[in-house]
Amino acid sequence: MNTPSMSARLRQLIEQEGLLRMPCVYDGLTARLAQEAGFPALSTSGSAIAASLLGMPDVGLLGLSENVQQATRIVNVLNVPLICDADTGYGGILNAVRTLREFEAAGVAGIYLEDQVFPKKCGQLPTDTAVESIDDQCRKIEALVKAKVNSDFYLIARTDAKSMHGLDDAAYRGRRYLEAGADAVLVIGADRTDELERVAEVVRGPLMTVLHEHPPSGDLDDAFLRSVGCVIAIHSGVLRYAVVKKLREVLATMRQDGSTRALRHEMCNLAEYNKVLGLDDWQALES
Repeated sequence: MNTPSMSARLRQLIEQEGLLRMPCVYDGLTARLAQEAGFPALSTSGSAIAASLLGMPDVGLLGLSENVQQATRIVNVLNVPLICDADTGYGGILNAVRTLREFEAAGVAGIYLEDQVFPKKCGQLPTDTAVESIDDQCRKIEALVKAKVNSDFYLIARTDAKSMHGLDDAAYRGRRYLEAGADAVLVIGADRTDELERVAEVVRGPLMTVLHEHPPSGDLDDAFLRSVGCVIAIHSGVLRYAVVKKLREVLATMRQDGSTRALRHEMCNLAEYNKVLGLDDWQALES
């Protein structure tokens, strides 16, 4: 009996659950912790990987090879589907085709690809974002659909058009991208209920949304998200923001006190840490 691919498993989960909330992981440890917590599928964030791997902001500095290599490391410790932030595909149609094939070969279940002009910048920055023409981006999506090795590989088309062209243009792009063959659409900046309702009205197909850890999107509940056809909701910042806050507190206390005595209740012990990393499984291979 053939084991379903991770892409097929992702599609089955979407069909069964209707909506998947995913934290954005960025390395093997955060992936293991998210899987341990019971999430049936996970996502990466290019911004989080740029920060974790390079210590740099999301301004187009992370390359394809670095992104795929990190995705491969994450896939290797998971038993659940992973979708990945593939930025713009790192160039034109041929670059985007190579990007899809690299991620597909890495074993990820799908990617989300944005329509920003390459090189891109984080869509959450307070600046206008230049985007490709609708026709050019549709041609790119059509090429990616044809380039899939596994027809189940999940392709999410992201648009960053709202900041420069408005919500209606972004929603219309989403509809065109679905018609070009994308499986779902992500409209960056559609964070309020009225905006997502408008997107759903125009797109008339599966949506993905980014939930920030603050209102308004951070307060959207499952019932509303399902009502607008959202099938994937990623929490892009929850892990990295929590890590930054907690590590700042821990390091400040250690620096001030000259010891970690006051921090012992804030930490797991070595046995718990090794359990997260699957040490027993590795040691069993030697016995």
